[in-house]
Amino acid sequence: MSDIINAIILGMVQGLTEFLPVSSSGHLELAKYILGDDALPQDSFLMTVVLHFGTALATVFVFRKDILEIITKFFSKGHNEEKSFVYKIIFSMIPAVAVGLLLEKQLEALFSQNILLVCCMLLLTALLLFVADRAKPSSDDVTYTSAVKVGIAQAIAILPGISRSGATIATSVLLGIDRAKAARFSFLMVVPLIFGKMAKDLLDGDLTSDTTSLSALSVGFIVSLITGVFACKWMIKIVRNSQLKYFAYYCLIVGIAGIAYVYLH
Repeated sequence: MSDIINAIILGMVQGLTEFLPVSSSGHLELAKYILGDDALPQDSFLMTVVLHFGTALATVFVFRKDILEIITKFFSKGHNEEKSFVYKIIFSMIPAVAVGLLLEKQLEALFSQNILLVCCMLLLTALLLFVADRAKPSSDDVTYTSAVKVGIAQAIAILPGISRSGATIATSVLLGIDRAKAARFSFLMVVPLIFGKMAKDLLDGDLTSDTTSLSALSVGFIVSLITGVFACKWMIKIVRNSQLKYFAYYCLIVGIAGIAYVYLH
């Protein structure tokens, strides 16, 4: 029963923080640290992948009309805006794919309850959100150059504690991209990466486990999917209304509190 409760908690943490600019990976590491979920690292890794899959499907659900239009127009004749959008997504993926393939082992070592690193990166996320919140509104589109720059921000956000959505949306805003377009691009650019990572893990056999409860994985997946849909829709409204500073305060408080918790325990 405790596994189910933990799965619900972790599913809610992942679903809410994947889209809100507060670092889902950082919160998952903090949650596992506080819950004491350190007995079986492979189980922890499998649960993390399943939770990310849930939020990836949440993105697909929220942007289902956009994705259908992109797919339809991409396979149509001639050049159009949606084809260009797909190519920009591909360009944005290059930095994260390169980092993931070249530094995979080094990155995995960082996801082992390195709480001080997580808290410091949360403070960095707070700073980035503060700066982006003060940026002047703009109506520019995503260009190929800006797509690569946002992709670099996404690659850096692989570090636990740096918010992926926060880093990519903040970078987009600082580059002068329209806020609504920045949110759309930020959320859609990660979907191919998540599915690609899952495919790689399946082929490598990294997701196999003899002890992880199927019921716990299922519950975690469902909870992350439902809360992810809610958080994704909420985040779109937040970005449009220029309210990133409130999440900067949150990251600042959690980062400082986490550092204090580590030193007091």
